[in-house]
Amino acid sequence: MDESRPHPQLEMIWPAQRLDAPPSIHLPAGYALRTHRAEDTPRFYQVMALAGWPGWDDARLRPWLGRILPQGWFVIVCQERGQIVATAMALTSEAYPGGGELGWLASDPDHRGRGLGLVAAAAVTAWFIEAGRRPMHLYTEDYRLPALKTYLKLGYVPFLCQPEMGDRWRTVCQQLGWPFTPDGWPSRA
Repeated sequence: MDESRPHPQLEMIWPAQRLDAPPSIHLPAGYALRTHRAEDTPRFYQVMALAGWPGWDDARLRPWLGRILPQGWFVIVCQERGQIVATAMALTSEAYPGGGELGWLASDPDHRGRGLGLVAAAAVTAWFIEAGRRPMHLYTEDYRLPALKTYLKLGYVPFLCQPEMGDRWRTVCQQLGWPFTPDGWPSRA
């Protein structure tokens, strides 16, 4: 592989055998799950920066607004502070007509360890299942280990869509202490 070119993102899919099994949502005390409101947007930009994606503003959000499915932008609010601390989007899939893409999962590191990313991702996944979106997938990077562990715990599986993906997933799983089981993972081979 040409090391001067960036790696394509990792892709994960919701397994076909779980299409009738929406994930459970267990919200910790002191937090509320709801859909995004216009007044949340400035805090959304802050959460994105805190999660490692600086530079979000109205111009950067604009292209995503057309892909967010109705009532598909979920936020988790810290009730004590009255502000959003986690977010995830249910997007139309550009790769799979009729499918759904879980996008822009992020949380405020001050609220780490409470499973808020898992709750936000579960809300999007449950929304896709209820809406009949097929297939459901997501993209992420190798170094986003907390997000990768969240997706694996939720039930998403790696999609071995390119030849080098097996080696990349082996490394990720080793870093996470997660079993490397490529025989059960789908591929395009």
